[in-house]
Amino acid sequence: MLNNFEFHNPQFLWLLVLVPLLALWFFSSRKKQHTQLSIPNLNNFKTGVSILSRLKPLLNIFRLLALTALIIALARPRNVSVSKRTKTNKGIDIVMAIDVSASMLAKDLKPNRLEALKRVAVDFVNRRPNDRIGIVVYAGESFTQTPITSDKSIVKRTISEIKWGQLEGGTAIGMGLGSAVNRLKESKAKSKVIILLTDGVNNAGFVDPKTATELAKELGIKVYTIGLGTNGMAPFPWAKDPRTGKLSFRNQQVEIDEKLLQFIATQTEGEYFRATDNAKLKAIYDEIDKLEKTKIEEFKYYNYTEKYRFWVFLAGIFLLLEFILKNTLFKSFI
Repeated sequence: MLNNFEFHNPQFLWLLVLVPLLALWFFSSRKKQHTQLSIPNLNNFKTGVSILSRLKPLLNIFRLLALTALIIALARPRNVSVSKRTKTNKGIDIVMAIDVSASMLAKDLKPNRLEALKRVAVDFVNRRPNDRIGIVVYAGESFTQTPITSDKSIVKRTISEIKWGQLEGGTAIGMGLGSAVNRLKESKAKSKVIILLTDGVNNAGFVDPKTATELAKELGIKVYTIGLGTNGMAPFPWAKDPRTGKLSFRNQQVEIDEKLLQFIATQTEGEYFRATDNAKLKAIYDEIDKLEKTKIEEFKYYNYTEKYRFWVFLAGIFLLLEFILKNTLFKSFI
């Protein structure tokens, strides 16, 4: 309740400092308020203190209470109720095109490239509550794992279920990009974005990456490209034990077609990033999250319920009581 209460003119509350000062003054000058009569002999007068004498300070108390109430009224106490309405002016449709070729099991990122990517991608989705997101996976071919949707639970579940072995071997960057563009070509969003991630070179598929890039450019789709993998050598999966299904690894040179990824990003007004470890991969998605922000307007409506009238009324009551007592009960009191 107090969270919705405020004083519109709180500076007037400083006047409350006067109340204890006036109380002190009334107390110190109370004897001077009585009329003094000099007589030679008190034998014929009652010397007891009357009840009226004891009650007369009530007049000063009522004045102080009236002053206090008026000061609070001047500060304008009121309750504030706030209603909010959020308007999204610029929605963003995002498609994440993810390489799921065997090389994504390389262990230069922990526990491997694919698992590291999945963790970062889920975190990225959590930070995009106002956008629609779709998932495309590709290796030797490509397909849409999840169409563009605003249901983030579906998107996150899809990401968590991505695994190697769903598609034929190879890395068809052109087909992955082409499928992502196809997902966005009918989009009515004001901003359309593809995050294309790969850890290799284009060596499969029947779609030329440059042709897919031109199509993205014509449709006004911005492409952020990510080359995933360390510099130099990395432990790649080499063979699979037919009995246990366990993979064996050996060091192999990391090859990423950075020129192609830079070309795609430049042509579509996106950016190219190189993720050499887990921290760098997370930083890249953080950077993309900052670059592509949905514009949101929040409107607040304030409703004020004024409470000063009660304090003015209370001050009037105290002054009226003081006036009535002064002119009746204490009128002839000496």
